[in-house]
Amino acid sequence: MKTPLANRPVTGIFWMLVTGFNFIMVTALVKYMGPRLPASEAAFLRYALGFVFLAPALWSMRHTRLTGRQWKLFTLRGLLHALGVILWFYAMTRIPLAELTAMNYLSPIYITIGAALFLGERLAARRIVAVCMGLLGAAIILRPGFREITPGHLAMLVTAVVFAGSYLLAKVLADEVKPAVVVTMMSVFVTLGLAPFALPVWITPTWTELAILFGVAFFATAGHFTMTLAFAAAPVTVTQPVTFLQLLWATILGAVVFAEPVDFFVVLGGLVIVASVSFITWREAMLKRQITPPVHAAKV
Repeated sequence: MKTPLANRPVTGIFWMLVTGFNFIMVTALVKYMGPRLPASEAAFLRYALGFVFLAPALWSMRHTRLTGRQWKLFTLRGLLHALGVILWFYAMTRIPLAELTAMNYLSPIYITIGAALFLGERLAARRIVAVCMGLLGAAIILRPGFREITPGHLAMLVTAVVFAGSYLLAKVLADEVKPAVVVTMMSVFVTLGLAPFALPVWITPTWTELAILFGVAFFATAGHFTMTLAFAAAPVTVTQPVTFLQLLWATILGAVVFAEPVDFFVVLGGLVIVASVSFITWREAMLKRQITPPVHAAKV
């Protein structure tokens, strides 16, 4: 007898480790490139170059029929995600890798709140405590009044909220159209949404910058592919905790490659957020529902 596809934890963990590597490479490449290109232009080029990997999906969608309501939801999601991507690119070149990675884990917290407010999800006492823990973790990282909070930190806080809104719209659309359509349409609308922000501040990119952004598109696409393989092999309760190793990798990479000091409070706050998201994910698995996404699932 064959082992059921969803009962291969070692395979799932392996693919999630590969996923973590891919997404850390996305952040590291953008940080290495630096802030010379405006964030909106860098984000636009990343998505435009990413169409190389989406060409087969675009061709397969030629017969897809969408309702007027679905077009509006895709447009709204594209605009929200475009704003989030601009802020994310801005933050990636301005705050340490460990801080960016730790604050990235806030998206599932905001999604849990949004699901209760807009999708009718019940927010039980234990989930409220977990959400408060996640917000406490953010406070530990930022330590307002005890350290300077830069525009990069503020951008990342807003990024998490905007991506949460994008993911909630994706949840609504995923109940009506195929997942491949949701992913492809998001890329199309995000690219269109980024163009008006990128063109007014356009700076001619160098060949090196184009190569780096192509690498960003490649690793982002590969990350979502390997994440899909991980979820096909094992339940999210097995694979989700592995994503939190990215905080360790980001801390080491920031210290070794970018000479960023290791901040004890950033690691502590990140672990508090990790514990919060892990508990929410476990509770949702026990209740046989999936609202909280895997880390990075809200992003492309």
